[in-house]
Amino acid sequence: MTRDPADDLRAIAFCLERALEPSYRVRAFRTAAAVVDRTPADELAGRARSGTLVELTGIGKVTALVVTESLAGEEPVYLRRVQTLGDTPVSEGAAGLRSALRGDCHTHSDWSDGGSPIEEMARAGRALGHEYMVLTDHSPRLTVANGLTAERLLQQLDVVADVNARFAEQAQAGLAAPFRLLTGIECDILEDGSLDQEPALLGRLDLVVASVHSKLRMPREEMTARMVAAVSNPHTDVLGHCTGRQVLGHGRGGKGRPESEFDAELVFAACARFGVAVEVNSRPERLDPPKRLLRLAVEAGCSVAIDTDAHAPGQLDWQHLGCERAHLCGVRPEQVVNARDVDALLSWTGRAGAARG
Repeated sequence: MTRDPADDLRAIAFCLERALEPSYRVRAFRTAAAVVDRTPADELAGRARSGTLVELTGIGKVTALVVTESLAGEEPVYLRRVQTLGDTPVSEGAAGLRSALRGDCHTHSDWSDGGSPIEEMARAGRALGHEYMVLTDHSPRLTVANGLTAERLLQQLDVVADVNARFAEQAQAGLAAPFRLLTGIECDILEDGSLDQEPALLGRLDLVVASVHSKLRMPREEMTARMVAAVSNPHTDVLGHCTGRQVLGHGRGGKGRPESEFDAELVFAACARFGVAVEVNSRPERLDPPKRLLRLAVEAGCSVAIDTDAHAPGQLDWQHLGCERAHLCGVRPEQVVNARDVDALLSWTGRAGAARG
């Protein structure tokens, strides 16, 4: 059996990312995969036979063994060991909801604070069976996340167009399933409720996620007004991780972060009124909104988007976590915007003035 050692190395990195393993471990396998990609096949095979793979910068003892086993046509032992990491079983109802999903509306690349290039993220989404994925890197005010200025966002639109052209060629040649990477942004909701990007540029994007990232402890009345203003903005499609909580404290020394305080009934009524989906954020350290608020959003008649907020390829496999919570809160497939096909999704996010439903 012929195997691709770079694919096996990336598969290991994927499983480690899904399980929230330390980034240095993930980076070791992705770095090794890049080395394999740029090393001529004959040289790689020769080094595997002579035991000199570790002389290549970026290849260590563990990754060298993975490459050697893969070149021999064997499934690497390390890959078998990590394949079930983070692969949590879900209920039948949640599995049915997951199977209804066509894509993911909230993802990040290394253009902001993600860890992988745009095309690598898109390839991982396609491999998971998605029909589409929305690229939503951060907006400029979030400098800690290398947010995109208007100029950089315009450059990214060209990159996305190139990626889609290559994917279309591969699909036409029968080499891969049809897949489309959609343009988007996770736009910071500023203190006055305005969105952190030029309105004309937001109007060019396929989908806009609006999220609060600053002043999370703002008084309840002020936070409510801030969120309602953002939801009523005609460019907003999805309200991202609405409470801003962190339940596991990932990246925060284990301390976590409490929920922002706001009038949830008023905010969700605005979401229903203006056709904005409430995001079910699947990140295990967020699990946002909490179930009591998600039930409130469902009762208010809100649409939802079950997203991963993935910052690495392996995190794209977290949607089952959001589906489990959504199922427990009574979410049905017809309420989920990313259970629609790409044409229906783009019709829903259309800026032509038609009401969204």
